[in-house]
Amino acid sequence: MRGRLVVGNWKLHGGIAQNAALLSALVAGWKGGAGRDLAVCVPFPYLAQAKELLAGSTIAWGAQDVSEHGAGAFTGEVAAGMIAEFGARYVLAGHSERRQYHGERDEQVAAKAKAALAAGLTPIVCVGETLAERDAGQTSTVVSRQIDVVIRALGPSMAATVVAYEPVWAIGTGRTATPDQAQEVHALLRSRLASAGAGQVCLLYGGSVKGANAASLFGMPDVDGGLVGGASLDAGEFLTIGSA
Repeated sequence: MRGRLVVGNWKLHGGIAQNAALLSALVAGWKGGAGRDLAVCVPFPYLAQAKELLAGSTIAWGAQDVSEHGAGAFTGEVAAGMIAEFGARYVLAGHSERRQYHGERDEQVAAKAKAALAAGLTPIVCVGETLAERDAGQTSTVVSRQIDVVIRALGPSMAATVVAYEPVWAIGTGRTATPDQAQEVHALLRSRLASAGAGQVCLLYGGSVKGANAASLFGMPDVDGGLVGGASLDAGEFLTIGSA
């Protein structure tokens, strides 16, 4: 359901000592409140550490990817049930870097989201266009295609997901969609989700979110929070975003 949600994606960063310092600072500094949630999605090896250090706090944790398979001869894959055993709440599905570097297709992203839901996890389904697609005027077509595949696969269960719009051209580049650009795509997503009975899904914006721009982005009517990359590795900055 809608509310303020800010999720940190650590990507390929972390270490036992630096994780401990970051997570401890987040626990000490996070005030939270009704309808305002904070979470971190960490690399698989650190799920146990996240569980240990965040247990008893109001900060949730999760993973950055999940297999569409429950078990089997899939070396290197991690099943949703395994992630759930670490007390995780969230898992990313279809992050743009997985689509770009690992060739993940829309149908595979949908299958991963379905597997996550079956294990009691909340998938954060990621969609977004490249710079070339935006410049070609294809943003609506690309984003609609990506979310429609997931909607068809999940049916009524779509209402139990979170959706993140992350324009690929704004991830790690320092470029950020303007609040109006973000709102335009979020409104499109809200409309398509509403048509599927999932209009109250929490919609996050991801793409160079910082403490300085979070409030203006989150102030848009259909932007419910953020999926934060690099800024989530700085406790002070991340807490500022979470409180925006």
